[in-house]
Amino acid sequence: MKIGTCIRGNHIFEDLENAIKLGFDTVELYFNETLGGLDLDELSKKMKSTIGDSGVTISGIGLYCNPLASEQARAELRYCMENAHLFGTDFIGTFAGAVSGKSVDDSMPEFKKVFSELVRIAESSNVRIGIENAHMYGHWYGTTCNIGFCPRAWEMMFQEVDSDRLGLEWEPAHQVGQLINPIQQLNDWLPKIFHVHGKDAQLDKKHIEKYGIWFGESYCKHCFPGRGDTDWKEIIHILQQGGYQGDIAVEGYHDSVYCGERELEGQKLALEYLRKCILSETTAQRRDLL
Repeated sequence: MKIGTCIRGNHIFEDLENAIKLGFDTVELYFNETLGGLDLDELSKKMKSTIGDSGVTISGIGLYCNPLASEQARAELRYCMENAHLFGTDFIGTFAGAVSGKSVDDSMPEFKKVFSELVRIAESSNVRIGIENAHMYGHWYGTTCNIGFCPRAWEMMFQEVDSDRLGLEWEPAHQVGQLINPIQQLNDWLPKIFHVHGKDAQLDKKHIEKYGIWFGESYCKHCFPGRGDTDWKEIIHILQQGGYQGDIAVEGYHDSVYCGERELEGQKLALEYLRKCILSETTAQRRDLL
């Protein structure tokens, strides 16, 4: 299993060069809301030149927008799908979108309409679409830009648009914040998981016991793998036993300690930690064979 990192759309070559220096195996392009007019053909050529003979691959293109609310977002997703092959990938990460301020239920008809068409484009372009599971400060009765943040919504989404081209871009951090057991969830949803983000979270359990979770303050801090509440050895065990063929892409720029000047230190530690988890799982598998 490869360990990668997300490289920001507004710092592509700085982040790419850092990823190569740190020793990551792969990278995922990560755009917030828009591509900003980028020419993907030209970008792919420049990235390949920068990558050179390092062996780094590109695992996907992430465009985290609201395709239910914006024709531009839908057009840019189509553009990404039609040009993913230039980067040697078949994966597009995005949000499920939302009718902002409305409930998940109210957004579902528009989701069916928009993603039925996006899936048709995915099929013709031979790519897969993974819904990233961030709630984006929304909730069931008042969404913002992504209804695809919890299992009940996933059940509805995949019933409305039933396709092997539509799945999840999963990470435990967003589930920890919803008090969901990410290990059990991974077991339940593994067949639909196309890509994994390497980000974890820490719950302030004492604060929750005192104030609950609906009190207008943060009770959950996102962090690098190895610093949160999730057992990544078990995650890797489940992924490998389930035949997962993708990578884990570290999603940085969220850790409260390893941030700013310490960001790359945190990414390096996350890379080393995840590789140790893989080595531990591989060693355990070999012991089982003896």
